[in-house]
Amino acid sequence: MDNGNDQQIDVGSVVEAVSADHSFGAPLYVVESMCMRCGENGTTRFLLTLIPHFRKVLISAFECPHCGERNNEVQFAGEIQPRGCSYHLEVSAGDVKIFDRQVVKSESATIKIPELDFEIPPEAQRGSLSTVEGILSRAADELSALQEERRKVDPKTAEAIDQFLSKLRACAKAETSFTFILDDPAGNSFIENPHAPSLDPSLTIKFYERTPGQQATLGYLTNPSQTGQSERSLETPSTQTTALPHGTIGATAGHRAIAQSNSTDISDNLFRYTAPEEVMTFPSTCGACTKLCETRMFVTKIPYFQEVIVMASTCDDCGYRNSELKPGGAIPEKGKKITLSVKNITDLSRDVIKSDTAGVKIPELDLELAGGTLGGMVTTVEGLVTQIRESLARVHGFTFGDSLEQSKINKWKEFGARLTKLLSLEQPWTLILDDELANSFISPVTDDIKDDHQLTFEEYERTWEQNEELGLNDIDTSSADAAYESKEPTTLP
Repeated sequence: MDNGNDQQIDVGSVVEAVSADHSFGAPLYVVESMCMRCGENGTTRFLLTLIPHFRKVLISAFECPHCGERNNEVQFAGEIQPRGCSYHLEVSAGDVKIFDRQVVKSESATIKIPELDFEIPPEAQRGSLSTVEGILSRAADELSALQEERRKVDPKTAEAIDQFLSKLRACAKAETSFTFILDDPAGNSFIENPHAPSLDPSLTIKFYERTPGQQATLGYLTNPSQTGQSERSLETPSTQTTALPHGTIGATAGHRAIAQSNSTDISDNLFRYTAPEEVMTFPSTCGACTKLCETRMFVTKIPYFQEVIVMASTCDDCGYRNSELKPGGAIPEKGKKITLSVKNITDLSRDVIKSDTAGVKIPELDLELAGGTLGGMVTTVEGLVTQIRESLARVHGFTFGDSLEQSKINKWKEFGARLTKLLSLEQPWTLILDDELANSFISPVTDDIKDDHQLTFEEYERTWEQNEELGLNDIDTSSADAAYESKEPTTLP
């Protein structure tokens, strides 16, 4: 990263520069900083860049000319993501190419290898940009660094570490199969998918809700509502506004927001089915500025679907608007797969309700989005495709990093063109919504849904793993059912 044109500036200028919305071509910044080893002054270089298929990152590299100390770190030039992420990479014995995949480990991420009962905590290798091989090799080197001293003090522990290192190095050389798990509550870690935009058979990505403990670790203030307590219902709105910092509510509700369009559009889409009989209004707190605002809620029934709860909040002080769509009623016993054959322009105008648990598939493009990728939304078929295109352009590589090969750039451009052609209807294509909780919906174009031959619904039994991921296996209502059944009817005298 060294060159003769480096301009040394102050820290404040760097902060202002990297906070601006640079896309590419960002300059290299050099700041004088103190070496933590010898106490003399060295130089730190900052570069804002984009990792292909991921997001913008700030790379910093420190070098001390006095003692030779060198280190580097990766930080994120954006916000904490709405959900945590968990990457599961299955590494088969003999598969050497898989070790070249890029890995971004943020300062809040943990790496695990269950087969070895091995874990790299968040404080180790924090903010690193490496490969699978690099992560394992660095872990082995750090464990073996003090082995000679351990043999003198504690020979048994040193022998046990030697045995473990032999297993770890065997994994690093692809001599044995293992699972590489990268778990990040902040959602800012990443494992490269060389097959993108196609599905990677070796890589599984899951998104999850953070626990109150994880929220606190990331710097969010936890409150009683996050820990399942009911004290918040006794609080007045004025007490809530003083306890919550900026972003606390927005981070919790933002990922469920269906406000990709405005609240008026969403209300119009829902009102075409049935107008609400009663709209309830109650005070709440703005998720952006923490000022008092109003939330409106109503329950409506969508034909051929189910009862849904619509909530909309607006803030007169800062203009923040948020809408949420929540399913009503009990949890369905089966999942549902909805398949639509898109053939004409009328199909593009069909209403779509996509819950945050629904996955999206377009077989003609070999495109598959896991549940939770786009969150929940009320839109149309055309709007859904547009959201997919914009999301891929923002996150997965339509804007290219400086390290992306030309062949991959051409591949992404071709995929983007094919995705755009879906809306021109040059040929029929298929849209599939697979929702494990059956909370998604595509509207029919006929009065009777049975007469719409382009739209099919298929119910299926959820697997144990799917129920476990949704938290349904731990639900036990037997005590409540027994207590309810044991109540004797009250008789009037």
